[in-house]
Amino acid sequence: MERRVFRINLFIFVGLNGNDMISRCYLEITNVCNLDCLFCPKTDRAKRLMSPEEFDALTDKLKDEVRFLYFHLMGEPFLHPQLAQFVRSARHKGFVPVLTTNGTLLPQSEEVIDAAPHKIQISLHSQEGNGKENPEAYIAGVMEFAQKAAAQGVIVVLRLWNQGGYESNNQVLLDEIARYQPRPWTERYDGWKLAENLYVEYDRMFEWPDEAHDEWDGEDVFCYALRNQVGVLVDGSVVPCCLDHDGSIVLGNLFEQPLAEILASPRAKALYDGFTAHKAVEPLCRRCGYAVETKQYRKKDV
Repeated sequence: MERRVFRINLFIFVGLNGNDMISRCYLEITNVCNLDCLFCPKTDRAKRLMSPEEFDALTDKLKDEVRFLYFHLMGEPFLHPQLAQFVRSARHKGFVPVLTTNGTLLPQSEEVIDAAPHKIQISLHSQEGNGKENPEAYIAGVMEFAQKAAAQGVIVVLRLWNQGGYESNNQVLLDEIARYQPRPWTERYDGWKLAENLYVEYDRMFEWPDEAHDEWDGEDVFCYALRNQVGVLVDGSVVPCCLDHDGSIVLGNLFEQPLAEILASPRAKALYDGFTAHKAVEPLCRRCGYAVETKQYRKKDV
């Protein structure tokens, strides 16, 4: 089977104490989704929504520990009825809020724009990944929301992360986008700038890690897990990265422990030190294409 990989940009920040600061936390406010994408691994964890009290408790513990707060790991964040409230709260606490969505719920979610997230990433590849028809209606709803958000200073990224799979409808989607934001667009290394704060972004389709997969061949691996990112599942479980969709590597629980204590645990330290030595010590990591060093990143093949 052909394996596909992708790379995440590296950001390192300095915390208030002068030490290196993990730049991003993927805080899963729900693991419920309204779609069934063919490329998504799903999760066997119990479905739930994070309560406002739980969100407040977890963000209090993450404050001054991380900079960017991503409102997902699994799940569709726009299903959460308190999403706008959560974005406002995160901004008030000093986080930079980032949302990732399949875009299907945007027409009834304009209050989120007023909450002023820093960025909204809309996964257009979910449309074909669900075998959905009527791309015209889908793009109409996406673009009405996207243009309003961009006009209010929110960075909006229309993502086509499907190169190498489920990409046959891309040109149709791009042509529909052009009906609302006419060409010419400014070409970038990973797509196009359509207007101020509005972008189309390409990336290769990737295979999620799974303990049922074979281990990757090759010995030289590396990952930024616990260096520039960490994940917190909807039940407070802390995982090393945004790809641990089923909670295979639970390092602790943020409801019960401070983040610094969890990151200092023997299992977390072994994972971190392993990648420092270019070794994957966890079974899931040995089955993750992201850990395999590659020079390929967001090359637009169209």
